[in-house]
This record gives sequence, C-alpha cells and structure tokens, in this order.
Amino acid sequence: MPLGYHVFVADPVPLQVNEQVPNGEPRRFSPLSVTLIHGDRDAVLVDPPLTRDQAEEVAVWIQKSGKNLTHIFATHGHGDHWFTAGMLAERFDAQVVATAGTIEQMRRNVAIRAVFWDKLLPGQIPDAPVTATVPDGNRLDLEGHQLLIVEVGHSDTDETSVLHVPDLDLVVAGDVIYNGVHQFLVESKDGGIDAWREAIDIVESLRPRFIVAGHKNKDLDDDAQRAISQTRRYLDTVDELLAEHETALGFFDAMLERFPALLNPGALWGGALALRPPPRTHP
Repeated sequence: MPLGYHVFVADPVPLQVNEQVPNGEPRRFSPLSVTLIHGDRDAVLVDPPLTRDQAEEVAVWIQKSGKNLTHIFATHGHGDHWFTAGMLAERFDAQVVATAGTIEQMRRNVAIRAVFWDKLLPGQIPDAPVTATVPDGNRLDLEGHQLLIVEVGHSDTDETSVLHVPDLDLVVAGDVIYNGVHQFLVESKDGGIDAWREAIDIVESLRPRFIVAGHKNKDLDDDAQRAISQTRRYLDTVDELLAEHETALGFFDAMLERFPALLNPGALWGGALALRPPPRTHP
C-alpha cells in the first residue's frame, strides 16, 4: 500500500514574558508542525508538540486517523519538538526514537528546563524523561517502506536530523527548514549560520518535492524548493544586516522590513539580542 502524510500545526501559545517585542507584538511561541506518516494500518509521528493541551489535540487527531501509532521520532533536542513524546507514547503504546546526538541534546534541554522552559510556560509542560532510543541503522520500517533518518549537524541547534521518506519525495525537516516563520537565531553565533547552510545543502541533496518545516505557517503549502530558498535567503540576509547594524534593535527593524510577512517576530527579537547583545553596564 502507498504511504501518505498529514500535518497538524499547533497554534502559537503565549509566553510568560513581560517584555513585548519592539514592534508591539506579545511574546509567544512559534506555530509547531507535527507530522503523521502513515500506511494502510500503521503510522509514525514526527516531532510531538510542547504543551499538554497541544498533545491532547494531537492525540485526538491521531485517533481520528484510525492508524496504529508504532513510533514517535524527534528530529532534534529542543523541547518544543519532543517534551510530550512520553505522554503520547504511553497513550498509543508507541516507541520514542531519535539519533544518539539528539538524545544528548534532549538531556541538555531537560537540564535547563526549570530555568528556561518552565519559566516560559509554567505548569503547561508534562513530565518529560528522556526515553528515546536509537533505531537500528537510523531507519524505521513502515509497512515495508523505509523511513531514513539523516543526520545534518547544526541548524538552529546542535545535533539535528531530518526524516527522509523516499516513497513520498518528502523530508520532515524539523528546524533545518522554516516555512513562513521567523527563524530561531539564538544558537547561531560562532559559525552557526554557515553550519546551518551546510545542513540545508544536505536536505536539498535528498531532492524532495515536499518539506514539512518544524515551524510552519499553516496557510502555506509544503513546496520544497520554496521553503529551502526562503530559509537560505533569511540566513543570507542575517549576515548582510548584521554587518550593517551594531544594535539589536537596528538589526531587528531591518529584518522586519525585509520579511514583513513572516510569523512571530518575537523569535527574531530573541535572536537579535543574542547576536547583538547590549553592552554591559558597570556600577
């Protein structure tokens, strides 16, 4: 039987941050893409969401599909792409899998959870022990079809991967590729942008027709070339405008002028502060 895929986009959730974005928008999380790849009976879920409420919505969505969920795969270690994996795995008796590098990054995100994730979303994230294992050969079998885990290195964080589904000409790209949403730049210093470009090159070499980006405007399609081009152009513009602006606000405003239609400028503002931190004041 042929494979198919469906995407659930979890809407942005407000963050517990008092400071607004300089353009007046509230601080909120970017929309999150959750992908269900399915055959006739079974299915694999990619990148479960962040909060309990989002996971409940995804659980109802899976149940309505009528498919038997066998595996849950996390593309990388950022908590918004796996913190509800255990909750969903228990609900559907599925196995959580990831690469060895991603599992290490999962542990890092658990270590910073109290001072980062829980401060942003107090009381909204379930218990999230790291239970993922590495699948044999970095691949999954779905009713005789091979789903290939491809490690790509650094994108918007370290040790990221994508899931290549050759029979669908599909790559589920996690945060390597963005689609209509401002990119997370906080971990892009010290060569991170160049490394991200190399990760994009690997995805493009797989020659997909369709890409599901980890953060996606749900009104946009999954055209691979458009999403790849947009993600590259964004990084090129970051390099260009960082060279022209010495302050976070100057860089932020210039990026908004270039990309007025992208969702969640708050993600850009966080990156601006990381790439152009304000000078320290001495008492």
